[in-house]
Amino acid sequence: MTVQEDTRMSSPYDVTISVHANRPTGKYEPLWNWFGYDEPNYTYSPHGRKLLKELTELSPEPPRIRAHNLLTSGDGLPALKWGSTNAYTEDANGNPVYDWTVIDKIFDTYVEAGNIPLIQIGFTPEALSDFDGPYRHQWEPADKYATITTGWTAPPNDLKKWGDLIEAWARHLAERYGKDVVSSWPWEVWNEPDGHYWTGTIPQFCEMYDVSAKALKRALPNARVGGPHTCGAFANEKAQTFLRAFLKHVVDNKSPIDFLAFHAKGNPVIYEGHVRMGLHKQLRDIETNLAIINEFPELRHLPVVIGESDPEGCAACSARVHPQNGYRNGPLYGVYVVESMIRTYELARRANIHIEGAVTWAFLFDDQPYFDGFRDLATNGVDKAVLNGFRMLGKLGGEWLESESDYRRDIEDIMSHGVRGKPDVNVVATRDDKGVSILVWHYHDDDEAGPSANITVNLDGWGDKSASLKHFRMDEEHSNAFGVWKAMGKPQNPAGEDYARLEASGKLAEIDGETSVKVDDGKIALKVSLPRQGVSLLRLDW
Repeated sequence: MTVQEDTRMSSPYDVTISVHANRPTGKYEPLWNWFGYDEPNYTYSPHGRKLLKELTELSPEPPRIRAHNLLTSGDGLPALKWGSTNAYTEDANGNPVYDWTVIDKIFDTYVEAGNIPLIQIGFTPEALSDFDGPYRHQWEPADKYATITTGWTAPPNDLKKWGDLIEAWARHLAERYGKDVVSSWPWEVWNEPDGHYWTGTIPQFCEMYDVSAKALKRALPNARVGGPHTCGAFANEKAQTFLRAFLKHVVDNKSPIDFLAFHAKGNPVIYEGHVRMGLHKQLRDIETNLAIINEFPELRHLPVVIGESDPEGCAACSARVHPQNGYRNGPLYGVYVVESMIRTYELARRANIHIEGAVTWAFLFDDQPYFDGFRDLATNGVDKAVLNGFRMLGKLGGEWLESESDYRRDIEDIMSHGVRGKPDVNVVATRDDKGVSILVWHYHDDDEAGPSANITVNLDGWGDKSASLKHFRMDEEHSNAFGVWKAMGKPQNPAGEDYARLEASGKLAEIDGETSVKVDDGKIALKVSLPRQGVSLLRLDW
């Protein structure tokens, strides 16, 4: 069957998947349970607290949470792509004044929710900024992205005061939550200094990084620190130049560094009247950055954090203003996350570099219309379908197992051409001491109707034990609050039973109920019909 023929099919097609329960290939370590957002003041809102607890509940280990603007000056009120803590001001004589009130509200919420902060050192307080212009931006989704670059992006004008601030902050957190606890939290310096978040030079950034890292280590010698969180590097010479220069600086100066960080973004577009995802670009970003790291033998042993790994680059750019972001409300976002995260493991193995985490830059936006097309995990307290993609990833555990699919697309082909024409019907599986989890997904870049896949899953190596099956599903008809909301007439003020129905529809659906399955000579055969942009988690228990 040719790729072109596959796109024209209207009836379901057959897919064969094999899983080998007695062939482990290595320990499963979740890298997907890292999340982030620009607006730290959403953290402690009622919806923020609810969502942070949900992220802990769906994850096999505490999720890492990354937020911008933890040192930004302001009134502590959130706005799109903005937040503030007012942690640092100066008195009339220019002496530092520290105020941890808002910082404590943020970190108390993380601790109460069972999260682990990925603590971002940034951005420049107003008293330390020499920017020629306004300190705060007033960005709106229809504005040019570059208008966010205002005074908070300037290099600190007094690195002694800046270093003292970082050291005081670290000591305060240690006093509040315990030195051993805070020493276990990863710290990072800045965000996208090669983009709109830094108005200084590369040498200025490297100097600021060193001052920050050394100040942290003075307070918490065992804390881990990393950077530089440069932008996606594929076909981006500026990002490549910045990352190489930073890594060379670290090597030449023996700067404190415990992990390396960069970002990766896809590129969705409107194609023939529908959204077409740009998965290939996101994967190329990861590949390119890993290749640059491998140019520095002294650093290859360090783990990597992909500080933002997303379908595109602006969470606050709603689909109402930017229609190419229309994938965000429904199941396409969820299956894209599964596809991109599993392929990230593959790229890590190819580069022989350990990727510790890949941050999904999505949280929530309070006081916005329901399903307005922001890149978020929930809308007004209602979970979006994407959160159920993460819930299914959270049901993997133990050791990876060998698996194959005769509709698995080659990663080089995807990075060259995307998932166009023939879809990617793929599988991974893990085994723990209670059973086997099989994750199956049906992904295509084009957000349009296509045939379902009739999948036969052949599992061997089960042994002589009995087996029971649970089937979890996310697709257009399951685990998709957006579909229910549309069927309700798109209400903007649902209440009572309507809100409860919406809230329930955002949870992960189990279909068919728990059933016993036949085991024949250690083999199990399962049949699944999986629609395009659908994900199934098949859980087999002894």
